[in-house]
Amino acid sequence: MKRLGLVLAAAVLAALVLAALAPHLFAGQDPLAVDSGQTLRPPSAEHLLGTDENGRDVLARIVHGTRTSLLLGFGAIAVALVCGGLLGIAAGLGNRLVENVIMRLSDIGLAFPELLLALVVITVAGGGTGNAMLAIGVANIPNYARLVRAQTLAIRRSSYVEAAYALGLSAPRVILRHVLPNAVKPVLILATIGVGTALVAGSALSFLGLGTPPPEPEWGSMLSTARNFISRAWWYGVFPGAAITLTVISVTVVGRALRLRSEGRTW
Repeated sequence: MKRLGLVLAAAVLAALVLAALAPHLFAGQDPLAVDSGQTLRPPSAEHLLGTDENGRDVLARIVHGTRTSLLLGFGAIAVALVCGGLLGIAAGLGNRLVENVIMRLSDIGLAFPELLLALVVITVAGGGTGNAMLAIGVANIPNYARLVRAQTLAIRRSSYVEAAYALGLSAPRVILRHVLPNAVKPVLILATIGVGTALVAGSALSFLGLGTPPPEPEWGSMLSTARNFISRAWWYGVFPGAAITLTVISVTVVGRALRLRSEGRTW
């Protein structure tokens, strides 16, 4: 049963990636096309998931919004992993002063809820998809900085690193060939699970009107508008919400499977 769940989760992620790259394969209608004669129509053969308050096809908007929603999740974690990884390595390999400064700043960042910290960043930087991705990434930097630092401290004391230094390898070469890959690899697997949380945070920012601006399709912004019509058009909010839920579950299942595999265990 667990194997079947993993296969289904991987299939969902593959379909999402394909929808992000080639949305026309899943929905042929224009997600921005307004049709005043088709407003708030329930699911039918013509509109499989119904229409919104402007007569736009909900399926087309969900499919075309996949790219933006995935970009918010994966892009934010990429920002957090790169910046946090560099800070973590610097803390793990640097002197006591460097380590203390980086770790105290990380502690300050961890004292705030991620979404609240993202709201502070986006208030300074402004709204929009790019700034929302940056804000969520910055909010997650402290987590990855601490994780990479812990891995770096363990690796720098390992026998193969000491052997590399004994063989006369320079410090930059040891860091690039031995410390960096081994410190980041386990954190990279854990970051897969974090994509789901980042995607939810991105949708939340869009829901609050701080992420992707309308009329561009994005799941969170669709939910924000749909709440005004929930009593008249249940499908308008249910299907974007289902897309977020299914994506987060699939990412989490695949991420946990990768983590177990890296630990030598099977799913």
